[in-house]
Amino acid sequence: MNKNDFLRQLENDLCGLPREDIQERINFYSEMIDDYIEEGLSEEAAVQRIGDVKEIAAQILADTPISAPDTPRKKRSTGQIVLIILGSPIWLSLAIAALAVVFSLYVSAWAVIVSLWSVFVSLISCGFAGLLYGIGLAVSGFAIPGIAMVGAALVCGGLSVFTFYGCKAVTKGAAMLTKKTALAIANRLKKKEEVRNA
Repeated sequence: MNKNDFLRQLENDLCGLPREDIQERINFYSEMIDDYIEEGLSEEAAVQRIGDVKEIAAQILADTPISAPDTPRKKRSTGQIVLIILGSPIWLSLAIAALAVVFSLYVSAWAVIVSLWSVFVSLISCGFAGLLYGIGLAVSGFAIPGIAMVGAALVCGGLSVFTFYGCKAVTKGAAMLTKKTALAIANRLKKKEEVRNA
C-alpha cells in the first residue's frame, strides 16, 4: 500500500469524526510517512512500518471523546420579554427577599461562632482571675475560700480547653462551607458567561 492509498483509507475509516480532526490525523500520518521516506525507506515500507490502517483508525476512534452537538440558544419572544418586565416587581422583590434570608442566616451562623469564641475568652479570663484571687485569699488567711476559688478557676481553665477545640472546629467548618459556596457561585457564573459568549 502506498502513501495515498493509506491516507485515503484512513480518511474513509475516520468518517464519523469532525472534519478538522480527520484532517489533523491525516496530516500527522502524512508527515510520519515522509519522515520514514527521508530516513531511506521506500514508500511502501514506510506505510508498512506505521501499521495496519484499520487498527490505527480503530484506536483513534476509541481515543476520541464523542462531543454532544451544540444546541442553539432559544431566543425569547417579544411576549416573554414583556411578561418578564411586567412581572419584575414580583419576581425581583422575591429574589431580593430570598437573598436577604440567605445572607441573614449566614450572618447569624457567624454571630454564633463569635459568641462561642467570646465564651472561650470569658472562661480563660475567669480561670486566670480566679486563680490569682484564690491564691490571694489563701495567702491572706482565708484558706478554704481561697482553695474553693482556685478549684473553680481550674474548672474554668479545663472548660476553656474544650471550648477552644470546639470553637476551632466550628470556625474551620464554617470557613470551608463559605469557601465551597463561593467557588460554586463563581463556577456557575463562569459557566453562564461561557454559554453567553458561545
